Amino acid sequence: MAHFSTHLLHISAALFLLISFNSPLSVSSIGINYGQIANNLPSPDKVVPLMKCIGADKVKLYDADPKVLKAFANTDIEFVVGIGNEYLSKLQDPDAAQSWVKTNVQRYLPATKITSIAVGNEVLTFNDTSLSDCLLPAMQSIHTALVDLKLDSQVSVTTAHSLAVLQTSYPPSAGAFRDDLKDCITPILDFLSKTCSPFLINAYPFFAYKGNSKEVSLDFVLFQPNAGIVDSGNNLHYDNMLFAQIDAVYAALDQLGYKDLPVQISETGWPSKGDDDEPGASPENAKKYNGNLFKVVNQTKGTPAKPDNDLNIFVFALFNENLKPGPTSERNYGLFKPDGSPAYNLGFSGISAGGNSGRNTSGALPPPYTLLPDNPNNGYMSISSAVSFF
Repeated sequence: MAHFSTHLLHISAALFLLISFNSPLSVSSIGINYGQIANNLPSPDKVVPLMKCIGADKVKLYDADPKVLKAFANTDIEFVVGIGNEYLSKLQDPDAAQSWVKTNVQRYLPATKITSIAVGNEVLTFNDTSLSDCLLPAMQSIHTALVDLKLDSQVSVTTAHSLAVLQTSYPPSAGAFRDDLKDCITPILDFLSKTCSPFLINAYPFFAYKGNSKEVSLDFVLFQPNAGIVDSGNNLHYDNMLFAQIDAVYAALDQLGYKDLPVQISETGWPSKGDDDEPGASPENAKKYNGNLFKVVNQTKGTPAKPDNDLNIFVFALFNENLKPGPTSERNYGLFKPDGSPAYNLGFSGISAGGNSGRNTSGALPPPYTLLPDNPNNGYMSISSAVSFF
């Protein structure tokens, strides 16, 4: 799968998700991943009212799509733009990095609120040294370009990692990075610490359940009531897997001397459909996972090991993406179908009749909000094609 100021990824207030009861759940803020690996998505200008409708105020892209960045100008929605792994080698060059920043970031400021650049995605777990060796130099070049352009105070630089960077994740207090990655990841942590950027992790309890559904409690991964576990290493109680995963990352950071580095969840979600060998992938479970996640975050409590830290989370994803490769689940993580209708029983605040607030204060669900693709036959644009250098 798949800046930042310390408090970028909060989860949100005008989003209403129906969970196990019939009334919508109100939460305070939402960060969401906006992927575009599909040929049937609406144009970005039609996505703007949908974002406002659900109360999303933070968006993460996997590229720097000019159509999206232009469409969201003057909306006050914060953006994380991405740089694909295929560009890391080129962006080690300071001139190429500055060209990229001018073209894909500076050009859109301040109208579009770009707050962070995510350089690469899950690079270290590809186990490709020709790629991983480029990661930190590319991050440094991008940051230097921001400094030279006097943008570093408003735009930070980071990168997202797979949870597979951990060698040990259970119990959470024993969390540790893979031995073979420590020499590579430590300089990255040092960079993040010095530039006041968070450590990003893509965490999917769904994968843990899929891999061992007979041993892993579905209630534990879905934030449903359950007995939970007690970590014998710190005597803390965990009643959901995501928090255990987050605290395992904190423990791994502490082990390397970076205990104060904030952790943010750059991706998490649950598919509403899967293959026969993907247990748990269903609309009901997707609703429970996301709905309960929003409810937990709205309680303004951190994890058991970091109760005072904000839960900074981006949900994956805005739309189902029909051209994503892999199992069926990969194409069904969206909160919405391409026409803008909920992918499952999702309630959300409507657009007010007067068009002023963009909020539905009645608590009632709005009429179906339908979006049609501009070019249903050829509207696909790959992630990489949206990134330009010059």
